[in-house]
Amino acid sequence: MTSTVPQDNAISAQEQEQLDELYAAFAAAHMTPLWTQIGGLMPTSPRPDSVPFLWRWSTLLPLAERAGELVPVGRGGERRAIALANPGLPGTAYATPTLWAAIQYLGPREQAPAHRHTQTAFRFVVEGEGVWTNVEGDPVAMRRGDLLLTPGMHFHEHHNTTDRPMAWIDGLDIPLVRTIDAGFFEFGPEVLSTTETPPVSRNERLWAHPGLTPVGAPAPRSSPLMAYRWEHTDAALTAQLELEDEGFPGVVEPGHAVVRFTNPATAGDCLSTMRCEMHRLRAGTPTALTRTAGSSVWQVFSGSGVVSVGDERYEVGTGDLFCVPSWAGLALDPGPDGLDAFVFSDAPVLEALGLARTAREDRP
Repeated sequence: MTSTVPQDNAISAQEQEQLDELYAAFAAAHMTPLWTQIGGLMPTSPRPDSVPFLWRWSTLLPLAERAGELVPVGRGGERRAIALANPGLPGTAYATPTLWAAIQYLGPREQAPAHRHTQTAFRFVVEGEGVWTNVEGDPVAMRRGDLLLTPGMHFHEHHNTTDRPMAWIDGLDIPLVRTIDAGFFEFGPEVLSTTETPPVSRNERLWAHPGLTPVGAPAPRSSPLMAYRWEHTDAALTAQLELEDEGFPGVVEPGHAVVRFTNPATAGDCLSTMRCEMHRLRAGTPTALTRTAGSSVWQVFSGSGVVSVGDERYEVGTGDLFCVPSWAGLALDPGPDGLDAFVFSDAPVLEALGLARTAREDRP
């Protein structure tokens, strides 16, 4: 849009005085003219405030362990979760403008009391076992490589049954819910709803059978399956690369296998506001450079490599997390042992609003 206001060097002193009075009147009325703001309001491509950033597991875990020694878990603080704060979003505890990520630490025999909230959540386990999360009273085991879901307004609590601490990654849509002022929170009972520790939860017994939908069960918007087990994820990724070797389709690009965690009742994303995927890259198979409207947070599950995000370049290993701002170029170069990485993003929100866009570029 082009301003119809004459340029400063072409107007008289009287006209400039009148313009100054007009702008002062706008300000007094809490108004802002579009012609002075359009570059920031409608840029030619996204200009995110968040910046690419890397959080190293070797830094995160010792700090979480120290917090475990000094900070109790209980009513008030609720969880010993330490958020990853993007330097480009000062004054917030956000990894990106829509995504919240944290390392949560539960000490030996500790319990985290029940609560529920509008915000959608998941947990992803890089290492360890022995913690159960009870979701609406259904005990769900947490083990290495598992993705555990807590859809919005589901009561959930955690308990560590071992003499060893355990840490994992939490992901939530806290910034999104806060921006649209849609958040609600409720405390649950202080006593655990159950201390049972079954190897298989009730929701898995009902929903974790491939291609088989229980006819008598409701189909909620978020997945009714609360646990996506590593053995299934690993097998699916392995099969994609085996089929590539045999000349059959399945990978997204050479040497790059991807699985998306979906709602078994609807085949949509497992969570209504966040997309969760696992990527596996063969050694020696760099990805194309991609740009995506919307942001994401990645965690290396195993292996190593080099990650390029915008103008930044990081050497990464197991446990390391990094964020990708909207429309920042992303490229992955796996190390000699390949690279497995978990990623979550705000893609379902952008798709629902008709704002999704992705571009792929060949790398030199």
